[in-house]
Amino acid sequence: MMEALRLLLVCWLLFGLEPVPAQVRHPLPVLWMMPAGSVSGGGNLQAGVATAVRLALEDLKKQAAPLGDYEIQFHELDSQVSFSDSSPSLSNRKWYGNLFSTVPSDRVLNQATVKLLQRFKWTRVGVISQEQPRLSEVKKDLSRQLLKADIQVVSSESFSDNVCSSLKRLKERDVRVIIGHFEEESVSEVLCCAYRLNMFGARYQWLVVDGGTSGWRFEKQVPGCTANSLLMAADGSIKMQMRRLGNTKTPGISGRTPQDYQDSYVRRLTQEGSKVSPLHSFAYDAVWVTAKALTQVMEAVKHREKYSSRRNVSLSGEEVQKTLLEAVKQTQFEGVTGSVFFRNGERMAAIDLIQFQGSSGVSVGDFSTSTQQLRLVNHLLKFPGPGPTRDRTLVVVQRQHVSFLLYGIISSAAAGTIFITLALLFFTAICRKHRPLTLSDGSEDELLLLGVLMSSSSILVSGLDGATWSLWTSELLCSVRLWTVSLGHTVGFSVLFIRTWRLHSLCSVRHKPAGRVLLLLLLLDVSLLSTWQTVDPLRRVELQLRPQSVPAQDELVQMFSESCSSSNMQLWIAAVCGSKAPTMALGCLLAWSVRSPGRPQPLTQCVVAVTTFSVSGLLASLLTAHNPPLQLGVSGVLVLCCNLFVLGWLFGPKFLYGDDELGDKEEEEVRGRSLSGLNLQLWSHNAQLDSDIETLRLQLCEATQPKLQRGTRGRDSGGLRSVTWSHAAQVFSEERSPAWDPLSPDGINSPEHVRRRLSVQLPILHHSYLPAGGVRASSSRMFWDDSYFLFPDQSDGGCDHVTEE
Repeated sequence: MMEALRLLLVCWLLFGLEPVPAQVRHPLPVLWMMPAGSVSGGGNLQAGVATAVRLALEDLKKQAAPLGDYEIQFHELDSQVSFSDSSPSLSNRKWYGNLFSTVPSDRVLNQATVKLLQRFKWTRVGVISQEQPRLSEVKKDLSRQLLKADIQVVSSESFSDNVCSSLKRLKERDVRVIIGHFEEESVSEVLCCAYRLNMFGARYQWLVVDGGTSGWRFEKQVPGCTANSLLMAADGSIKMQMRRLGNTKTPGISGRTPQDYQDSYVRRLTQEGSKVSPLHSFAYDAVWVTAKALTQVMEAVKHREKYSSRRNVSLSGEEVQKTLLEAVKQTQFEGVTGSVFFRNGERMAAIDLIQFQGSSGVSVGDFSTSTQQLRLVNHLLKFPGPGPTRDRTLVVVQRQHVSFLLYGIISSAAAGTIFITLALLFFTAICRKHRPLTLSDGSEDELLLLGVLMSSSSILVSGLDGATWSLWTSELLCSVRLWTVSLGHTVGFSVLFIRTWRLHSLCSVRHKPAGRVLLLLLLLDVSLLSTWQTVDPLRRVELQLRPQSVPAQDELVQMFSESCSSSNMQLWIAAVCGSKAPTMALGCLLAWSVRSPGRPQPLTQCVVAVTTFSVSGLLASLLTAHNPPLQLGVSGVLVLCCNLFVLGWLFGPKFLYGDDELGDKEEEEVRGRSLSGLNLQLWSHNAQLDSDIETLRLQLCEATQPKLQRGTRGRDSGGLRSVTWSHAAQVFSEERSPAWDPLSPDGINSPEHVRRRLSVQLPILHHSYLPAGGVRASSSRMFWDDSYFLFPDQSDGGCDHVTEE
């Protein structure tokens, strides 16, 4: 990573110096702070810096006056710590007002990174940083700059040992643009984890903030990854690094071009056997900054001593410090690293953008810290995909709406149903003019057709796209849809329920409060809907659906739909359905009880069908609320099929047979079903009555006990048969005259009178409970045969007190 050189310049000025001959160079002592042994240690990387410093001192000797009049003498001091810190915190002028850095700060690398993000419009990034004090400062500064630029940091991870776990967390957060802060030694390990997690290629973009200038070298072998794997993971990545050599071919202040200096430095380094330092060019320019600043100060002192009125007054330490700071601030020249000048203590320089392509890095642009401008060479940029990656999965927002084709099909079917319903209403009205109709014939048909008309009209309203209307209009359409479908269902099913109830009760409609039942159900529905509309009105709301991934296009389709809803939608739906459920359940039970096996019954089948369609339509509407096209298709088909079933099954036969014939058939069928039910009831009463009559006969026989003798003439001999009653029947308890004979023809207990009473009273009582179809022979025999009561047979259960003489 990036390193920086700090030269603490302490000028030891001896005021009142003795004059020196012009041919002798004036010595200027300077304190040079570096780790002990770094200059002389050939094996140390910092030895390459000392080589650049000696080369700069040699070039200074060749300069003309005034630079050639002074000799910089460095005095080494062991810093014990690294002198190459480039932390962004050193840019704080309140704390480090006298510090000037000849190496650009890491802060400018973050500036270049932010400019690159803005160029490609990347507003969503992730950061991964190695746990080091300097890199932590760089990471904090980057976060501040990203926040200022309104760029979202999705996740910021740090690692020390396990890099893969940190990268895995970035992948889980769908981070596509990754900014990395890590040392050069960790590059191979990071890229290996990126390769294992498949975090490279067209879907990912790596931006590495590199404080060094040596580039990436994949010399370190990582278990599980080959060299080709690392090259594949690094392909397309962009690294921000400081420019170590200028790109001009014009000689600078030293008389050397950047390339000329580079060649001389390499030759000298080869002779000394030292390693190349990435900071050697900055050390070379730092010597020239020191020389120019001190020369300017010394020339100012000479000018004062010669021409100023205060030439006999020595300069104070504060004045010298101020003069030296102003000299450094005003320093500007063309060095081997480019234009050298300072702004707020920071070296203005250029940041190179190196893109790793194939197996090498290609310079694709630069960033100027002085102008804050980013320059990209577009034809040199090469990305693994068709272009720059997206900073996130592309989310395509789509609204689910009812297509024109689907709405055209459903609305056409609904319009056809409405037309048929209106035609049937007209047909019913014509029939009412030709013959007077009762409520069961005319008014109920009109109410049923009205319910079908309202429910069919709700389909036309449901398919309208609310996005094309204003908010008020959309909410009004929601209410119209709710009212038409609910009231239409209530009116239509109430008519079917009343007819089924009438058939079950076997009574004329004039004796049943049908109008009251319909009015009660309608008022209940209107009350619930009015309360719903007042307390919690329907609103047009958006429903976010589950995103659908399109891996081939690296897209995520986010669907949303608009529907009518309220705050307590489920509660209101439960209340409305709860008010309708008992009526529908009772209607189905009544339809089941009056069914005729083996014979189709339009009324009972319509009740069951409407109930089935209603429950299915409600479930379909609730389950498909997130998908308006599917909801319209399923619920619309169910509603229209239900309406067409009712129209075809109840009103279709009227067109085939005519209204009068169909009415007669219906009346005959109802009358036949009524008589059949009554016949079953009377048969049960008849059996009970037979038992009661038999008991009464026995009681009469025991009560009379007559002493009657009667002679009869035989059919063959003409003889007389006589019957003697054991005692006179005591029917009345009042006293009788001695002359009164109970067996006389005028007596109340005479056989003639008893026969007449039984033949008149008992048959009337018996016939009132007889079943349709006649009287059983076993029961009618005793009503018309005198001998059954007067001369009972022993086999028929005759009285024990009747004797034959």
